[in-house]
Amino acid sequence: MSNLSKKRYTITSALPYANGPLHIGHLAGAYIPGDIFVRFLRLNNKDVVYVCGSDEHGAAITIRAKKEGLTPRDIIDKYNKQIKDSFQEFGISFDIYHRTSEPIHHELSQEFFLNLYEKGEFIEKISEQYYDEEFNQFLADRYITGTCPNCSAEGAYGDQCEKCGTSLSPTDLIKPKSTLSGKTPILRETKHWYLPLDKYQPWLEKWLIEGKKEVLKSNVFGQCSSWLKSGLQPRSMTRDLDWGVDVPLAEAEGKKLYVWLDAPIGYISATKQWAIDNNKNWEHYWKKQANPEDDSTLIHFIGKDNIVFHCIIFPAILHAHGEYILPDNVPANEFLNLEGDKLSTSRNHAVWLHEYLEEFPGKQDELRYVLTSILPETSDSEFTWKDFQSRVNNELVAILGNFVNRVMVLSHKYFDGKVLIGSPYNDTDKAVFAELEKYPALIEQSIGNYRFREAMSQFINAARLGNKYLADEEPWKVYKEDPERVKTVLNVATQIVANLAILAQPFLPKSATKLFDMLNLEAKGWDKAGSSDLIATEQQLGAVQLLFEKITDEQVEAQLTKLAEAKASNAKVITAAPAKENITFDDFMKLDIRIGTIIEAEKVAKTKKLLKLTIDTGIDHRTVVSGIAEFFKPEDIIGKQVSILVNLEPREIKGIQSQGMILMAEDGDGRLDFVNPNAGIQPGSTVR
Repeated sequence: MSNLSKKRYTITSALPYANGPLHIGHLAGAYIPGDIFVRFLRLNNKDVVYVCGSDEHGAAITIRAKKEGLTPRDIIDKYNKQIKDSFQEFGISFDIYHRTSEPIHHELSQEFFLNLYEKGEFIEKISEQYYDEEFNQFLADRYITGTCPNCSAEGAYGDQCEKCGTSLSPTDLIKPKSTLSGKTPILRETKHWYLPLDKYQPWLEKWLIEGKKEVLKSNVFGQCSSWLKSGLQPRSMTRDLDWGVDVPLAEAEGKKLYVWLDAPIGYISATKQWAIDNNKNWEHYWKKQANPEDDSTLIHFIGKDNIVFHCIIFPAILHAHGEYILPDNVPANEFLNLEGDKLSTSRNHAVWLHEYLEEFPGKQDELRYVLTSILPETSDSEFTWKDFQSRVNNELVAILGNFVNRVMVLSHKYFDGKVLIGSPYNDTDKAVFAELEKYPALIEQSIGNYRFREAMSQFINAARLGNKYLADEEPWKVYKEDPERVKTVLNVATQIVANLAILAQPFLPKSATKLFDMLNLEAKGWDKAGSSDLIATEQQLGAVQLLFEKITDEQVEAQLTKLAEAKASNAKVITAAPAKENITFDDFMKLDIRIGTIIEAEKVAKTKKLLKLTIDTGIDHRTVVSGIAEFFKPEDIIGKQVSILVNLEPREIKGIQSQGMILMAEDGDGRLDFVNPNAGIQPGSTVR
């Protein structure tokens, strides 16, 4: 749990790559949770800085620039503006949205490198690195793809397989090829500076495993533990690239800093720029203070694909430097899926934020509400347009909006919009106030534990309390007989609305502003939440405003049609991959492919992609680990016939000895299917 009693906080959300627009998966991963947390801290008068900015030095940017025939500067300028504008319109409340291409960032990144260099923290090593002869350049990790040695998936990158999540080095790849020329690269010697993560492993184990076990979310702690258990290796902090932060050494001309050295430093350089702009001392938010109690509390909000960088590599860099605070927590979220499939930028299977803002003007809070309600906090979750419609219509409109609207309309109808008090509060009124008083603490506890779904649920429960109270008391029926009682009922109901305005501020900021306007009340801090006297007697209410409108069937159908058209369009442009280099007949004859039958199947523990299969090959019963779990359930494939390469060198995967590889067909959407005969064939039959 985060210590919400601290006085100063440094909050970061992952720096988005400036090579494409934002989609709802980004929002659910790093930005909505961070924004809720920061808004809550501010409501509690904490000293907090919330920083973010465009990551403008990744290999993905140079790859996109080459594909589009543009310069990296063209790409980053275009997408930095689009991303920044989208964040601003959506209402993510960064104190600064910076850029890693700014001089202040280059200078600070070089300072970090030189600090570690002068301390002798780096290992200088000449190694062989892949080189594209056609383009005359060394290839960074993301410029190389090949077959994953872990799960055998095609298209794995030189730093990571996105199918099974395994961290890789380019030389680990089977049949590597350059993404620039499409040809097989050669190995050529080059010199780089490595951070000896193995040297810091004992310290990391003590800091993470001993110190953070009760603090980190289970998914974060599990991934960190797995990395440390596998044993850390030195990692190069420089690259042979033509775009990025120059390595500040005379002997390193033409080399750039590794993006995962410079990108997290972007949090610090952004804070430094913010401090200059606002006459603050940036060191108060990043450096160790004389009294440790005065240290800022550092929290990184990220997606799960960035856990290792924020929990292992960046802390190791900060530790090696020595002057900086370390993260208090890294509440990483899992992935958000869309309509039964993974979000995919390459396939345009996404809900793009800038398009949502154009197509649903003024409905920022509706998206915030739905995404917060389904945040992938400990496991992947799914967004569907039907669920979006249902949550908006049945919860925001029918519960929160309906309650507020009835209170406002009745107050204007019966008492000219004045908040009055009639007969004394009865036991029902007092019980409602007692219940209402509990919600601020419940929400605070959930936010402090990074359980934002739970916090949002508590908020909507507070609105349910008001709705039920009004429905039970039925002031529209009581008014003729007892107007004094109705004055009191509407007073109680208006006090509930005022509380909802306070409680809504972290979650639904635009709606909270509307509520305060309707109540003719100044915005109030969290310490006032739970009070029964937020609005004085005789207070004149403002004009009634509609908080939310229903999402129509036509709007949903339009979005589903849009996704279907994107899928169809993508399918049309998919072309078969070019044929690989020729092999000899003798090479082919070395492959021993047999027909096998799956007789047992189970998921590999602590993985989402891997199945452990037992296959009757006709020769024997053998174990094969295959990365097909996202496409097939174990119980559905028992008895399935497969084509299996039986003479592949055995390999240990997640502690299991895998003795072969089943052959799969992959379509343009990345989906897999079995390569198997039409009719039952005896196991052990040879595929020729």
